[in-house]
Amino acid sequence: MKYLFLLCAGFFFGFTVNAQMLKKHSENTRADSLRGTLTPLRTCYDINYYHLDVKIDIDQRSVSGSNEFAFTATQDFTKLQFDLFSNLKVEKVVYKNQELPYTREYNAVFVTFPKTVKKGSKDKFTVFYSGNPIIGKNPPWDGGFIFKKDSLGNPFVSVACQGLGASCWYPNKDHQSDEVDSMLISISTPDTLNCIANGRLRSTVKKPDGYTQHNWFVNDPINNYDVAFYIGKYSHWKDNFAGEDGNLTIDYWALRTDSAKARPHWDADVKRMLKCFEYWFGPYPWYKDGYKLVEAPQLGMEHQSAVAYGNKFMMGYLGRDLSGTDYGLKWDFIIVHESGHEWFGNSITSKDLADMWIHESFTNYSETLFIDCTQGIKEGNDYVIGLRKGILNDKPIIGTYGVNKEGSGDMYNKGGNMIHTIRQLINNDEKFRQILRGLNKTFYHQTVTSAQIENYIAKESGLKLNKVFDQYLRHAKIPVLEYSIKDGLLKYRWITDVEGFDMPVRVTLNNDGYTLIKPTNKWKKLKVATNITEDTFKVDPQFYVGTKKD
Repeated sequence: MKYLFLLCAGFFFGFTVNAQMLKKHSENTRADSLRGTLTPLRTCYDINYYHLDVKIDIDQRSVSGSNEFAFTATQDFTKLQFDLFSNLKVEKVVYKNQELPYTREYNAVFVTFPKTVKKGSKDKFTVFYSGNPIIGKNPPWDGGFIFKKDSLGNPFVSVACQGLGASCWYPNKDHQSDEVDSMLISISTPDTLNCIANGRLRSTVKKPDGYTQHNWFVNDPINNYDVAFYIGKYSHWKDNFAGEDGNLTIDYWALRTDSAKARPHWDADVKRMLKCFEYWFGPYPWYKDGYKLVEAPQLGMEHQSAVAYGNKFMMGYLGRDLSGTDYGLKWDFIIVHESGHEWFGNSITSKDLADMWIHESFTNYSETLFIDCTQGIKEGNDYVIGLRKGILNDKPIIGTYGVNKEGSGDMYNKGGNMIHTIRQLINNDEKFRQILRGLNKTFYHQTVTSAQIENYIAKESGLKLNKVFDQYLRHAKIPVLEYSIKDGLLKYRWITDVEGFDMPVRVTLNNDGYTLIKPTNKWKKLKVATNITEDTFKVDPQFYVGTKKD
């Protein structure tokens, strides 16, 4: 997750947007298709295991090393595609002690095997490479390697590449639909520095050239863009959380210069966040790999089991409340939001970038649920409603499939408000909670489509939600309730892009609060109390809809 700020009508609105992926595109290119389309050259193999073994030269800002691809053939093939940015050099591709011929097109690399790899067979090859990866100009908004220094001038180095693609720094099958099942990450750094990565540290090996190899093993499936490293002079301390699946190890890594302020600040939120999210979503998905919070030279990212933290030990989002309610100033936004992605984004991952709402809408709503847990339901409701000021309704939340393109940044605040609206339709918080937990159980460690998530929620809720999802996800505008009141009679209908839209909504018909009505695209009429006029008529603000007087 990354962030974008908008200056609108003189007000500064901060809201969460995957800014790396929100670049304007005039058209889809051949390079986009090579990255985003699942051709037979990519679907012919299922990636099982990587061993990424690289050396980071901080002075030269370069990377060199190899990545071993262990795979299962899903069909007979003699040629496959992997991905590596064109500014990085492929030194060689080795298969059974033999160098394989390859060709390159944009950021795609095509490898030809000496004989047919048979369906069902398990095999492997290794890519050796080197070069200077893209440097993030303003990370994490613009992705790439990050070279900074701590307050004492020591190196402080990392990477952020969501949207841009992990192939900006290491060779891989760079498509969200195929997550590697496990991975060994070996990063060699100057031996005066620490290096933290995903998973658990297996060993460190001192090299004769003044470098130390840090070997981190990831036991579970992981997104390519979640693979990360953090290099610097760190302090490390441990804790434990008694969770639903037993003892969860917690590892904190802060720069030595910041550890004194990091300890009390991180302790304030991490355990209560884990308790809240396990209540709403189910067990933390990575007990084997543990939970780590790592200080990073960028604002924040959901790097799996090694969450990147750069919120300057402030409450809220860099000291601000994105909702304008002040409820967001009682917790650290980066800790809560980025950790929420461990369930939605990391454990449940969209197959195509176009469906990134699965990551961002649910994680945006995790902020509301955290406030529900720690401050109260009313406060959570006020928070999610307050986030609406950052919604643009500029284009559909779901993007274009097959070209590595997402939709509107509204996948955050608008997506969260869509989920809040569905929560009102379900009208039973225990049932709503079981649906969220059911999603994480049913799609645990899986890549999914939007349709799978939509259908699951509809089935488990017992509601007709297809038109609701269509309007909020596949069209730019929200439903608008058009109405008029004359002589004690309410006339009303939905204005929507989706034909046959029939979502119920709560409105004021009398002095007894809100009443559920069932508008459609056709005019309906209802009697209202004599004191209900066009000016006093209201829609329950828990529903994210518009209104228009006829």
